[in-house]
Amino acid sequence: MSDHLQAAPDALTPGDIDQRIYDLYDEYCHGGIDRRAFLARAAVLTVGGLAMAQALLPRYAQAQTISFTDPRIKARYVSYPSPGGSSGTMRGYLVQPAGTGPFPAVLVIHENRGLNPYIEDVARRAAVEGFVALAPDGLAPVGGYPGNDDDGRALQQGLDQAKLRTDMINSARYLKAHELSSGKLGATGFCWGGGMTNILAATLGAEMQAGVPFYGAAPQAASIPAIKAALQMQYAANDAGINAMWPGFEAGLKTSGAPYEMHLYPGTQHGFHNNSTPRYDEAAAKLAWDRTIAFFKQKLA
Repeated sequence: MSDHLQAAPDALTPGDIDQRIYDLYDEYCHGGIDRRAFLARAAVLTVGGLAMAQALLPRYAQAQTISFTDPRIKARYVSYPSPGGSSGTMRGYLVQPAGTGPFPAVLVIHENRGLNPYIEDVARRAAVEGFVALAPDGLAPVGGYPGNDDDGRALQQGLDQAKLRTDMINSARYLKAHELSSGKLGATGFCWGGGMTNILAATLGAEMQAGVPFYGAAPQAASIPAIKAALQMQYAANDAGINAMWPGFEAGLKTSGAPYEMHLYPGTQHGFHNNSTPRYDEAAAKLAWDRTIAFFKQKLA
């Protein structure tokens, strides 16, 4: 093992990290183990494993690409009704392009830990491209994103999952009907949010025009025929659990006639779009985001 792997976690690059550490991190991110177990198991898995594990923990301050004070956008937090959800009320981060609108609308759905700074940045990226974006915080009914992913993950796991999904559906309808919205609705999401994007497409039917799930779980097979939105799937190459769902999902889409396209990014890990950890793949993330924006501009025009 090279001396480079004994360096500070910030010095590690994606290629330095053992695939087994990536797999362990994926288990941690999805709630299979806690932070303590993740670090402890990584430390004994390989030489330099603890440094690799520490390098994968998010560094949000370094990942911001669009400032919340950027003059091209206007951002604020909004509250809105969510009947049937966790508390009856939701809160989200609403970002619009400078100007009066209306604008095509894009819902940006977080991972399994609430509305963290990375997802807020993605909403700002969408607004810079001409969309009014809403990033709902599924943790709003329990106090909101707590400031760190470990507590956020625990809070989200503790919610009634059906009510949480209802909160996301209500968020989509709130955004579609918003005065800044043109009425054309798209949705994108990451990990849990990617799966939720697929669920939204199946639930909203013709109410939703386009969806771009990033490494999201497939919806229930029986719900796929209800999908009317055009879908653009973004998949990581090293993501066995999610990718195993694709053949059945694709078969359902072919049967339903829903338009779709799928992109698989060689050499990437689950979470490759998230630029706050070394799972980030700059080239793949840029290509996937460029495709996402082009897709929304075409389908939400």
